[in-house]
Amino acid sequence: MRKLLIGIVLSIAMSLAQAGAYEEIIKAANGGDTEAVENLLKRGMDVNTADRSGSTLLMIAARNGNQPLLETLLVNRASVNRRNQFGDTALHLATLNARIESVQALIEKGADINPSGWTPLHYAVFSGSSEVATLLMAKGAKLDARAPNGQTPLMLAVKHGNLDLVRQLVDADADMDLTDFEGISALKLAIRLGNEEIIEYLRKVGAIE
Repeated sequence: MRKLLIGIVLSIAMSLAQAGAYEEIIKAANGGDTEAVENLLKRGMDVNTADRSGSTLLMIAARNGNQPLLETLLVNRASVNRRNQFGDTALHLATLNARIESVQALIEKGADINPSGWTPLHYAVFSGSSEVATLLMAKGAKLDARAPNGQTPLMLAVKHGNLDLVRQLVDADADMDLTDFEGISALKLAIRLGNEEIIEYLRKVGAIE
């Protein structure tokens, strides 16, 4: 009986210690405390520890642009293609927040550039980052990837009124005449939104409604 009680007490103590370490490492990652994260990893914490939304330490580092932490996690073999509950990977979050260095590092470690659903290129367009979009396209991002609503990166650039990205995507040979699942093309979308500059440009380069 005494041994059983000792075992229970030890088990509870270990659980409490693990819970404390979990909260500590998530807090350190969010706060940009790379040294604290490294120390906790050395003490046995899982490099793929995730917060309540499923965002791993690597995702947090990518989102926040904490390059030292991101590189430390990659060295420790953090999973680059794990997704959180929203379907985002570390690369998605790096592109959404225009973290060019993080994007480069993640791609070099094998991050999936063309996952199903919303792609990093969609997110780069959403963030308005021409630099990140250029890097993704240079690394093989699919120009005409379909989001869950059927929209391509070009359509998203039109939707956000970003003429520079529209030009960039067209110059890279994005298909101007594809339509989303409602049958709306990039030009038709521009017309609906009343963006005269984009309408003029798309018509000039031969887009059809």
